Amino acid sequence: MATLYTQQSKNVSKTWLLMSAFFVIVIGIGFFFSQYYRNPNILYFFVIFSVVMNVASYWYSDKIALRINHAKQIQESDNQELWHIVENLSITAGLPMPKLYIIEDPAPNAFATGRNKEHAVVAVTTGLLQTLEKNEIEGVIAHELSHIGNKDILLSTVVVVLVGFISIITDVFLRSLFWGGGRDRDNNGGGLMVIIGIVLSILAPIFATLIQLAISRKREFLADASGALLTRYPEGLANALVKISKYSRPMKYANTATAHMFISNPFSAKKISTLFATHPPVEARVKALLIK
Repeated sequence: MATLYTQQSKNVSKTWLLMSAFFVIVIGIGFFFSQYYRNPNILYFFVIFSVVMNVASYWYSDKIALRINHAKQIQESDNQELWHIVENLSITAGLPMPKLYIIEDPAPNAFATGRNKEHAVVAVTTGLLQTLEKNEIEGVIAHELSHIGNKDILLSTVVVVLVGFISIITDVFLRSLFWGGGRDRDNNGGGLMVIIGIVLSILAPIFATLIQLAISRKREFLADASGALLTRYPEGLANALVKISKYSRPMKYANTATAHMFISNPFSAKKISTLFATHPPVEARVKALLIK
């Protein structure tokens, strides 16, 4: 049975694999750009920039994710009940007390981020605090602490920066084609290079989405199970998931780059197909929690 620390080594390996793959992909894109624009300096720029982005994604991706979602840090005096819930569950899980953030949003949701357990953050929306009962909030917090214990947070947060950057690169290339930039397309295989570039630009966002799906669905089931072990009351998290899923409006600052980090997809459930959803169906998660 999955425990709080089952996937730690696997997630560390996945993080390094993801960062290495990003390095290779960006250099490949840089090589293509240097050939297309006949400028070798572009390749040098991409090599340097990919290194910088890998370093930045490790040290600053959590801050980027918090800023994207307009999260604000709180202290114990700001919300004592929430603070004590997180503090008590952290002790139970054997984890340091994470920093607490609040997102002013009526949609009930939450996420955890940070590069390790010593620099972890848990963020919840005002809607979650207003909608859920105490034992349900405990279930959600236990779920997020499980992500911290399982070392999901670094992997999921790094994706925000790396996947977003790949999407930006492809968008820049497509815009340059639209405005007629680049080499002579009628000579020296220019037309072929354009076709390759367009294909890569189309496939890159799909590849980015697949990365998000690959790291999201299984880890949500594991965090649910680990969270239930923490509280010893799986019904609390199950009821919370049901209530959260019934809120049909998207979050005010919902962003595709950070959607996979939340306990529930921040977009309207009606607009997300099952095939490309970053989270498993709520029904399946609730069934797994309540199975005897």
